[in-house]
Amino acid sequence: MKRTTLAMAALAVLAFASLALAACGGSDDNGGSNDQDQITQAITAAATSGDPATCTKYQTLKFTEQTTGAQGQAAIQSCQKDATNTAADTIDVTDIQVDGDNATAKGKATGSIFDGQTLKVALVKEDGQWKLDDFQGFENLNKDAMAAAFTQQLKAEGDPPQAIDCLTKQFQSASDDVIEGTFVDSDTQAEQQLFGPCAKYFKQG
Repeated sequence: MKRTTLAMAALAVLAFASLALAACGGSDDNGGSNDQDQITQAITAAATSGDPATCTKYQTLKFTEQTTGAQGQAAIQSCQKDATNTAADTIDVTDIQVDGDNATAKGKATGSIFDGQTLKVALVKEDGQWKLDDFQGFENLNKDAMAAAFTQQLKAEGDPPQAIDCLTKQFQSASDDVIEGTFVDSDTQAEQQLFGPCAKYFKQG
């Protein structure tokens, strides 16, 4: 792989974690666009866009820090660097719940790194704009689908078969808590537990 550790690569492809909301629609002057429509537009764009500018325009610093594992400006730079690594080809947004300037929603991803996963997110409304504020995890985590998605990406990157086989086994044997810890909480111990045994097989860049 091109990165120094497999765990860093995993966080880099957490594109829902570095959401780019280029196509997000704002409120129109006539009030014709309601909160649910805007949230749907935001999440749909987030999962498929690759515009680095959206790392600050359409997500809170809290969200960026959570999903990159970095802090402050370093988190923003990490998000911008990896913005083109999208979470899905398409996403089906459901279960939108709005409470004032706070909301939650789910998005079922198809294609790319989170193919087959349903992602849970929280949003806040700041100055009339909905922003992603918290990646809350996966609903009914599908480990087989996640392993398959990573396998496809690693093959495309030209990584060795031993690495791919190792990673597949790691996903299949890992607990949901370890996977959630890696992708939701940026837990370095969980990352090491999930990816560490396979690091020796990967090409270092």
